[in-house]
Amino acid sequence: MIIPAIDLIDGSVVRLYQGDYEQKTEYKLDPVDVVHSYADQGATWLHIVDLTGAKDTSKRQLTLIEKMVATGRMNFQAGGGIRNEQDVKQLLDIGVKRVVIGSLAVKQPELVKSWVTKYGPEAIVLALDVNIDPLGNKMIATHGWQEDSGVSLEGLLKDFMSVGAKHVLCTDISRDGTLQGANAELYEQMKSQFPDVIWQASGGIGCLSDIATLKPTKVDGVILGRALLEGKFNVEEAIKCWQDA
Repeated sequence: MIIPAIDLIDGSVVRLYQGDYEQKTEYKLDPVDVVHSYADQGATWLHIVDLTGAKDTSKRQLTLIEKMVATGRMNFQAGGGIRNEQDVKQLLDIGVKRVVIGSLAVKQPELVKSWVTKYGPEAIVLALDVNIDPLGNKMIATHGWQEDSGVSLEGLLKDFMSVGAKHVLCTDISRDGTLQGANAELYEQMKSQFPDVIWQASGGIGCLSDIATLKPTKVDGVILGRALLEGKFNVEEAIKCWQDA
């Protein structure tokens, strides 16, 4: 499945390069118009990152996200600095189908596991950003990639499998925002090791052939951000490529 992504800062559509707020590109687009455009082209899910809320939880863009969800055009998964259960509940209450949780899953796994149990595996996406060292160790980074958690991807997943966690959005940090292609090997390994997980691949997709390269990995979803915003291809072309690959 193709999942377009939209990053929001103060109501504007933006992209960060490798998570760096100082390396920001702003696009002159209305987020609600983007929802309609992507839905018109066949997208059934949209991935929303509230970068303002990630930096300052008191400034969450809930009103804007609610307006996007209210279009009823597709399903939404959203995240950005989820710190407590109220953050989860607020997003679910405005109609977001899946809440995306990153650093907290590493820092407070018992808390996040309790939410998987309470709200159900369909309501939570674990967003796990990894640095891969020369030996192939996949270590999760937290806090906007500023910190190495010392926790391995496989170790965390085994823990979360105990409560039936289902959705994982995995980003190879070295590829994010580069348009240099996704890390197909990473997803192939992870899908074979954790076949019951619904994997979303993220980071590095710059052309249609990058999408086709991911098909044999059996990854379930492909997140597309910068390539769509910069017109490398459109959602319709991406969906066709995924179906034909």
